[in-house]
Amino acid sequence: MELQIKEKNGFQYVDEGTGEVLLLLHGLFGALSNWQDVVQQFSLRYRVVIPLLPIYDMPLLKAGVPGLVGFVEEFLAEITLTEPCTVLGNSLGGHIALVYTLQNPTRVQRLVLTGSSGLFEDGMGGSFPKRGNYGYVQERVAYTFYDPAVATQELVDEVFSVTNSNAKCLRIISIARSAQRHNLAKELHKIRVPTLLVWGLNDTITPPVVAHEFNRLMQNAELRFLDHCGHAPMMERPREFNQLLTKFLERTAASVPTS
Repeated sequence: MELQIKEKNGFQYVDEGTGEVLLLLHGLFGALSNWQDVVQQFSLRYRVVIPLLPIYDMPLLKAGVPGLVGFVEEFLAEITLTEPCTVLGNSLGGHIALVYTLQNPTRVQRLVLTGSSGLFEDGMGGSFPKRGNYGYVQERVAYTFYDPAVATQELVDEVFSVTNSNAKCLRIISIARSAQRHNLAKELHKIRVPTLLVWGLNDTITPPVVAHEFNRLMQNAELRFLDHCGHAPMMERPREFNQLLTKFLERTAASVPTS
């Protein structure tokens, strides 16, 4: 299934299916395609919406978590999506989802976080992108997954083309530092919506201890681990991820107010 990308007033996004809305947010080196298996399965019963986050070309002064949350709010206003939705976020996308929920509590029905930043992350293995070093990028992309084979040449080439641009690198570094500064430990207790945490047991970027901490700090969370899985379960273990998501959506349907 090829994702159909729509454009409206400068926003690029996927909008598939009808019904209750699932809003999907990708990570720092992510893309719309990261959620392909989720779109394929869930657009049959839900409306699945994924904005392409302007990570590489947003104004440098806005390149951070607050700026990206503002972008999501502007995007939803642009497509006139006003009803409360279930927000899913991977990595930086999870961090954006959390801040969005804190700022817009009545607009979020449920949260699904996977490999989320917001407490601790080791996004570059302790360092930032080295411009023009293909081997380094290859190693970092492989570091995202338990199985390095998931880091296809196509994926590595995509990230390399990004890190080979000074302007894009500046934005990545600005956003990564913003995420590290923007620790949510003292605010997570305010989030009351049902929350599913899906974590790779082999995640080296936001290790399992981070998942346990999210679970401890959030009022209404449940934690599920996937073995032989790194930082992006929806890509590396799509079948198991979708099964956990299906059960969570069905089990919590009664607790979600209908509009």
